[in-house]
Amino acid sequence: SPPGGDFSDPVTSATLSIVQVFWGLDKKLAQRKHFPSVNWLISYSKYMRALDEHYEENFPEFVALRLKVKEILQEEEDLSEIVQLVGKASLAETDKVTLEVAKLIKDDFLQQNSYSSYDRFCPFYKTVGMLNNIITFYDLSRNAIESTISEENRVTWHEIRQEMGNILYELSSMKFKDPLKDGERKIKRDYKKLSDDMHTAFNRMLE
Repeated sequence: SPPGGDFSDPVTSATLSIVQVFWGLDKKLAQRKHFPSVNWLISYSKYMRALDEHYEENFPEFVALRLKVKEILQEEEDLSEIVQLVGKASLAETDKVTLEVAKLIKDDFLQQNSYSSYDRFCPFYKTVGMLNNIITFYDLSRNAIESTISEENRVTWHEIRQEMGNILYELSSMKFKDPLKDGERKIKRDYKKLSDDMHTAFNRMLE
């Protein structure tokens, strides 16, 4: 990133028009001890689809998950401006879900501690497993709210958060699975169990 984060500098602008990949470092993220401090909104890669064929063959769900995560983070950025003006309480219930899931993505997926054994590296199966469970929770939460919106006992984000406390804890703890100690088979099994538990919990809530 340019000194002071000034992207209007002529040299910076000319460089950005040429490069195929850009990782924009964010001073605010660094101040919050969020590492790597790469701004997910301004960073980009023109090689995004270069490995799509590989993903389709080996991790067919990944491309859709990646797109959904980008949408959630962008929507969270738009909503944060509204929250600053009128407060979080005025948001729609589905928007509250977006904010909370975006926080989960930022704090428990994107943020890494390279000094720890569990976060030193992340095999792709772990990446996909974590994303799949986070987006599953997002989809199930939105569905619970939208499907009961016209009912007397409609589901709210507050209710979901109370009922799903253990689920949310498990989601935020997924990163602590150690690829070296736990191994691929156990991690995949644990993530699958969490996914099943989420579906069971939401089905019970909607009964």
